[in-house]
Amino acid sequence: MSTIYSRIEHARTADAVTRQIEALILEGVLRDGDRLPGERELAAQMEVSRPILRDALKALEARGLLVTRQGGGTQVADVVGEVFAAPMRELIASHPKATADYLEYRREIEAVAAEMAARRATEADKALLSGIVARMKEVHSSGDPDAEAEIDVEFHNAVGECVHNFVLLHTLRSCYRLLAEGVFYSRARIYHLPGARDELLAQHGAIYEAIRDGDPGAARAAAVAHIAYVQEASAEAERTGEWERVAGLRLRHRSDAGAQQVKSRASRTKRSAAAGS
Repeated sequence: MSTIYSRIEHARTADAVTRQIEALILEGVLRDGDRLPGERELAAQMEVSRPILRDALKALEARGLLVTRQGGGTQVADVVGEVFAAPMRELIASHPKATADYLEYRREIEAVAAEMAARRATEADKALLSGIVARMKEVHSSGDPDAEAEIDVEFHNAVGECVHNFVLLHTLRSCYRLLAEGVFYSRARIYHLPGARDELLAQHGAIYEAIRDGDPGAARAAAVAHIAYVQEASAEAERTGEWERVAGLRLRHRSDAGAQQVKSRASRTKRSAAAGS
């Protein structure tokens, strides 16, 4: 069975174990919530004694990089964290300009990420992206918007991993956490626009192909085109939603007015009949 952990070569100390796990977290190999192997298995993979491994894990837990949960083993802690505190997320979620600013930021940072990924992606990186795109096509065929939204975030995270820049990787992860939480805009509304799902799939494919082919210019252009489309689609979904809201108000108002008119006519007819008798 393959493993991401490697043998500690020279000084088999807790510090050496700590540095290896730190690097796996920093490089994005280990993500928030990932569970480490059991103590016996991990010690065997690293070829260190269990007391040494235990000391390393305790040190990492004390620093907030790992957490141990009852019945859940040892897991990577939430090291990415939140870009904004909850009150700020609630505030920006209610202001349309925040969505525009967020997408503008994504357009620029994703353009840089895609360009760098095309220059730096290894064969293993490309294989990972290829697998994600294959699953993206399968999910697309199923027509499940929630699953499409989930793999959308996974794809963009994987592009960030291809850059091999720690700061950019974790900045992007924080950015996509906001996307996954739906703070800025509803992707489900975009998916329901005519042709949007097919267009988004094609755009992700174009980004992947440019990275696969090692074409930085095409990768940047594909990333910019993708976010530009999301910007336009978000605005269109917002307009459509507003139109639907107003149309609903009109319909309700006119239905109420019509009912009132019918009621008034009935009342007048009743009074006239009473007067004639």
